[in-house]
Amino acid sequence: MTDLTPVLSATWDAEQSWKLGTYENAGGYGALKKALGLAPADIVQAVKDSGLRGRGGAGFPTGMKWGFLPPDDGKPRYLVVNADESEPGTCKDIPTMLSAPHVLVEGVAITSYAIGCNHAFIYVRGEVVHVYRRLLQAVREAYEAGHLGKDIHGSGYDLDVTVHAGAGAYICGEETALLDSLEGRRGQPRLKPPFPAVEGLYARPTVVNNVESISSVPAIIDKGVEWFTSMGTERSKGMGLFSLSGHIERPGQYEAPLGITLRELIDMAGGMRGGKQLKFWTPGGSSTPLFTDEHLDTPLDYESVGAAGSMLGTRALQIFDETTCVVRAVSRWTEFYKHESCGKCTPCREGTFWLDQILERLEHGHGTEADIQQLLDTCDSILGRSFCALGDGATSSITSSVTLFREEYEQHVTEGRCPFDRAESALFDYETSEATEEAHA
Repeated sequence: MTDLTPVLSATWDAEQSWKLGTYENAGGYGALKKALGLAPADIVQAVKDSGLRGRGGAGFPTGMKWGFLPPDDGKPRYLVVNADESEPGTCKDIPTMLSAPHVLVEGVAITSYAIGCNHAFIYVRGEVVHVYRRLLQAVREAYEAGHLGKDIHGSGYDLDVTVHAGAGAYICGEETALLDSLEGRRGQPRLKPPFPAVEGLYARPTVVNNVESISSVPAIIDKGVEWFTSMGTERSKGMGLFSLSGHIERPGQYEAPLGITLRELIDMAGGMRGGKQLKFWTPGGSSTPLFTDEHLDTPLDYESVGAAGSMLGTRALQIFDETTCVVRAVSRWTEFYKHESCGKCTPCREGTFWLDQILERLEHGHGTEADIQQLLDTCDSILGRSFCALGDGATSSITSSVTLFREEYEQHVTEGRCPFDRAESALFDYETSEATEEAHA
């Protein structure tokens, strides 16, 4: 069995783990002091050599992304940290910021120094007020300790960090929509090109990275490239947080090398709930195609998951046992995407609305065989035609679930009802009110 590798989560169980003193006692900010003694280009090269890939879902090489910035022209350039985590099942950045905010702050300082940025922004989802306040406190402590501000540790380097609370829109997880929101406009994706590296925040060169990506930088600088590349697979290096939720005995965050399998993770999590059988799971959140028990031994790295027909995404492993109605699960995800569509493009705005309507009919036994085909046709009208990846992500669970569980969809039609007991699949005591049932009838 692959061992867990607590790096980002190493201090999570410490008393007051979010405090500066706790972080410094564990060696925190040593990497920043080391980085300030290096040339910025050497830090960029180290991150490139480490093979660190973006931990926000796309898996694009982080160092390469930094290298896309044009030569310094003496004017401002920015680092923006995407902390707008909100996809169903995805929950790794929020516990990181809650339990160890200083690892992110240190990562911001090192990255900003490497790319020549003097003002960085952390865009956090405004609905997680407790995280927002904790980040503000961490930034305040870092200023007071001289890790941020003017002439950091006598290096001559200046850096200001602003923590910005968004209004709670999933679309702002898309980097250009995030930038528009940060500038005070409605959060909607921008037409690309130009890309943020050329014209990003305030039309200046900008690097946008995920929380976990930036938080991984201090360890690379402190422990070295060879240490980081000793974990993971040939093309997916390092460790990552795997968020396990659903029908397992011990849900939670498991930090392990990329390439670990779900079978290993489930064993670490105490097995399936009540000894039941695994039915389906998501390797990277609700926007990725479903896997079944046939994929239990698929290495959880970008290449292996992609070759198996899905995406590693944010490593949000939502695990469902045999008591779960796949139609109901997919319907709930689709309702989320319909609600969070920004409305800028017709395929996503209209398509997610109709997908939600059809799935509602099917789930409650009012659908037809034609509705199942209409689901696939509507997904085909959205895929590759929406303005950003939200539309594409909304179709993934639908098309994959129909492919894997078409008989279950048809059963909803032929029986005129959902054949599953909702209470049986719930993780808590569940009572269905007659009023709710009548509303769905």
